Amino acid sequence: MRIESLETFRQRVGDRPRVLVKISTEDGIDGWSEVYNHGPDLAYPPLLDYLFDQIKGMDAQSPSRVNQFLLQSSRFPQGALGLAAIAAIDHALWDIAAKALGVPVYQLLGGAVRDRVRVYAGLYSAPDVEELADTTAALHDQFGFTAFKLSPYRTEPHRTRFGLIVRELGEYFGEVRNSHPAEWDFAFDAHACLWEPRQAVDIGAALAPNQPLFLEEPVRPEHIPAWGRIRSEIAVPLATGECLYTPHEFLALLSAGGADIVQPDICVVGGLTQMVKIATVADAHYVPVAPHNPLGPLATAANVHFAAATTNFDILEYKPDDVSWCPDPYLPVDGYLELRPDRPGWGVEIDEAALKTDDWVGWKRKVPVRPDGSTAWM
Repeated sequence: MRIESLETFRQRVGDRPRVLVKISTEDGIDGWSEVYNHGPDLAYPPLLDYLFDQIKGMDAQSPSRVNQFLLQSSRFPQGALGLAAIAAIDHALWDIAAKALGVPVYQLLGGAVRDRVRVYAGLYSAPDVEELADTTAALHDQFGFTAFKLSPYRTEPHRTRFGLIVRELGEYFGEVRNSHPAEWDFAFDAHACLWEPRQAVDIGAALAPNQPLFLEEPVRPEHIPAWGRIRSEIAVPLATGECLYTPHEFLALLSAGGADIVQPDICVVGGLTQMVKIATVADAHYVPVAPHNPLGPLATAANVHFAAATTNFDILEYKPDDVSWCPDPYLPVDGYLELRPDRPGWGVEIDEAALKTDDWVGWKRKVPVRPDGSTAWM
């Protein structure tokens, strides 16, 4: 079963641009994926065409072989754009391989170790408690969510005294706890806005009395020893990984004792093929995996199959955005995504008629500016 063609489609998920990928075989089986929008987003179609020229005619039922070939086709280690493109190809081929056998992708990974996948709702802000309670109640009523992820910043972190941010966060989380069921979980994503390890520890101290699910990515990822220091001093579960790309980087992080939870993104690290390796490294360090997943229904589908077959999976990020091109996305029921054992491949359908409309949207990251005019991390 040979790879015959690759097509890309310019679409959106919510307010973010997204490139979709369709790989077809000579036998008429199609595989689908979506690309992580690192940006520059419009670089992906020509990059994918370039990679396709290298794999055309290869066996579509051997995603791991193709994945390794593409990693080795570059003299230097692949970066963010290269690995995201490789992940898209990897996922389309896993879809094809499973469809060819008439089984879900997770069956190719050894079968399911769980019947459903717990998710949390990514909210990414810190609204007033009354507004938050309305939002979480609506999501609980609709999807059964009992876990949510917020921002720890009630005010802009680069334009006010940091001690004030810490004090407000502690008070805010106490109010959040008091206004919600005690069984519900709340995580906080600091979004790598900070630069000083001491600040990460202070934020953890503010959250600790009310037991967050985790504190995510409080500082930049580059200096691994800083993560070991933070984890040795912080009083809450420390999570990170969305900005790490390879099993070797995760091995370095975990060898340094730098995380209680790792959060690789399946669309960032080179695909399911590499995600399985990262999970194995984490498992050897007694560390659970809670994948980063603020993307659309195809990325969620890939994560569902990874989670279904991975013993040290913990919880999956989920962002409920409707799209025109996927009529049957995985939707939470009682806070979980149910497996679809009767559907081959990823278990979702793609409406190609909807893809005839270019639904692209422009989006640029905003860089914060401090009072002195210098720029900061966002």
